[in-house]
Amino acid sequence: MRIWRIVLLPALLLATTASMPPAQADAASRKVLVDFRKEGGFAGINDRVLVYGNGCVRLSRRTGPTVDKCLTAKENRTLRTSLKKLRLGRSEPRPQGADFIKYTLAYDQRRVSRYTLPDGWQPVVRHLEKIMEKYWGS
Repeated sequence: MRIWRIVLLPALLLATTASMPPAQADAASRKVLVDFRKEGGFAGINDRVLVYGNGCVRLSRRTGPTVDKCLTAKENRTLRTSLKKLRLGRSEPRPQGADFIKYTLAYDQRRVSRYTLPDGWQPVVRHLEKIMEKYWGS
């Protein structure tokens, strides 16, 4: 009876692990390349675009469902080219008043928030906004 357990247990273990995807591949595909948030204003904007290392995105807005899509090769290439030129700089203090849009970019292990878009941020932010408009509504 004891030999039965010794033979059966490793066989069951091998069968269950063979059907699982490798953990490293899943972790690599879920590594965040860039996290963009656009929040505020009287309209209560709360948009978020998460771009993963594998070229897929997760889009969410204050209202509506969360959408998962994958970028085209051209969209991914354009984004990565813009990100290489990106200089995050420093966060801006919150301005006085109520109707301001806060832009937050997290990239290359840094997170910076701005209320005015610097010239260097514009290609990245505009591209991410286009991605949001294209895929969130579809």
